[in-house]
Amino acid sequence: MFALLADVTVTSQHGPTDVPVQALTLDSRQAAPGFVFFALRGAATDGHLFVPKAVEQGASVIICEDLPAELQSGTAYVQVPDSGEAMAHMAAAFYGHPSRNLQLIGVTGTNGKTTCATLLHKLLRELGYHTGLLSTVQNQIDEQVIPATHTTPDAIRLNELLARMVEAGCTHACMEVSSHAVVQHRVTALRFVGGIFTNLTHDHLDYHGTFDNYLKAKKGFFDRLPKSAFALTNADDKRGIVMLQNTAARRETYSLRSAATFRGKLLENAVHGLHLEVDGQEVQFRLIGVFNAYNLLAVYGAAVLLGEEPQEVLTILSGLLSAPGRFEPVLSAHTHVTGIIDYAHTPDALENVLNTIADIRQPSQQVITVVGCGGNRDGGKRPIMANLACQGSDQVVLTSDNPRFEDPLEILRQMQAGVKAQDLPRVETIPDRREAIRRAVELAGPNDIVLVAGKGHETYQEVQGVRAEFDDKQVLREMFELLEK
Repeated sequence: MFALLADVTVTSQHGPTDVPVQALTLDSRQAAPGFVFFALRGAATDGHLFVPKAVEQGASVIICEDLPAELQSGTAYVQVPDSGEAMAHMAAAFYGHPSRNLQLIGVTGTNGKTTCATLLHKLLRELGYHTGLLSTVQNQIDEQVIPATHTTPDAIRLNELLARMVEAGCTHACMEVSSHAVVQHRVTALRFVGGIFTNLTHDHLDYHGTFDNYLKAKKGFFDRLPKSAFALTNADDKRGIVMLQNTAARRETYSLRSAATFRGKLLENAVHGLHLEVDGQEVQFRLIGVFNAYNLLAVYGAAVLLGEEPQEVLTILSGLLSAPGRFEPVLSAHTHVTGIIDYAHTPDALENVLNTIADIRQPSQQVITVVGCGGNRDGGKRPIMANLACQGSDQVVLTSDNPRFEDPLEILRQMQAGVKAQDLPRVETIPDRREAIRRAVELAGPNDIVLVAGKGHETYQEVQGVRAEFDDKQVLREMFELLEK
């Protein structure tokens, strides 16, 4: 066990010190002889409450911030200032520091993380590299798909996945880095060769408390990058340069509007894709929307900083599609209604999607938007989301997203507060999401556009702790077929 504690600050240690370690866990129910149990303080519960259960299950080592009143003989107790930080270092050591054997690139920001990480993963694979992916949509080890449960897994799972990538022969890995992951030390012990910042907008204030804390969490990722890494930031985001203030990494920028390391110019944004000038080279891309122009620039810049040839990078990027549930089209064969599934669940993301639709729609096309807000998340954005939907749509259907443990009707009441009096005739409220999508399709005429926002790639709806099967894309297809009969 001593080797696992090499990078850990230890306050005190009690019990046997020559304990063989077979596994790590933060779930007391999984504890067994040879296991190290980490007592983490979470937002909802305190892992210290489950130390007795872990000991009862036979855990050999307890990592905790506060020692229990009674110490059981035969069990090792290691007291540390921060259990999460200790877990990060011990997990990395237990799995042989896999990030040191990979070209690991992290992507952080409010919006665009999944698209950037996925595009970079696809690009590197097209360039011939064995590459891993850790994203909100899914984790991948080359072609092997592993379901994802969090934007960034806990430190144990994260290092296990990275170790599996190394074992499978991967040389590169692309991962999303959430603000939660930075604050909770999930990525503390990882070695990154590069970091990408996309943008920063209103999100996760339910967890971070203030926007300043949220900003500091994102910035913390860049603050920890080594001198050997690159830090690539969006110079057009007003907080982009802030991310680089204290980093030791090589500072690089990308921009559509000003001088930058990687400079892009928007020539056309149409339904068939983006036409950009990138570092003086005109390129047609299959992705749509100004937000995707930034994503493409970020991925291009990262690849060049990794040493790839710019022309080859642009050629491959021009043929790639985005991640599932990110401005994903679903077409009606008979009425020619265009459905768009998008994960937009923040005000900025919703505004970006609606602005993109506004750029490519024909004057005769109506936009009908289905949107909700998740429960047990930042409530301040709910009226803002409803107001933005009204501003960018001809018709709006407010509905449930993932209400989780909140009353969906109360969430909708908070959203309705953002609807202005003059917009009320254009807004319907239907709590049942399936019925809301059906109504949106019913409202759409030939060639109109139906945007279903908020859940994107998710194939479930979470209500009172239960995840029921629900796929926006599948439901939209069903409603197209049903109403076309």
